[in-house]
Amino acid sequence: MLKEAVLAITQVTDATFEDIALKSPIPVLVDFWATWCSPCKAVAPLLEEMSRQYEGRVQFLKLNTDENLVTPTKYGIRSIPTLLILKEGKEAGRIVGNVPKAELKKRLEAVVGK
Repeated sequence: MLKEAVLAITQVTDATFEDIALKSPIPVLVDFWATWCSPCKAVAPLLEEMSRQYEGRVQFLKLNTDENLVTPTKYGIRSIPTLLILKEGKEAGRIVGNVPKAELKKRLEAVVGK
């Protein structure tokens, strides 16, 4: 019997962003993406993998920029994918584009520690 895969990344919207991302007790990585964005699709498997590695230490979120215009505008998201790292509700890092796993890990470690 196959066990159903549990999504390790939570979808957020403009309406849920503040409660989920800004009030999180642990650091948050928000993936600003869109369905038509090839680099967004390319980085998605890496984010799934990293979300499992950092389970309990970093909360991974996805926000569709086509369906939610307020939050990307508020944070000055100009290109996607943009990965926004938040700690205690404040921006602690930003990665634009599809980056290698080592770079993403280095940036997360700088915020959450080893």
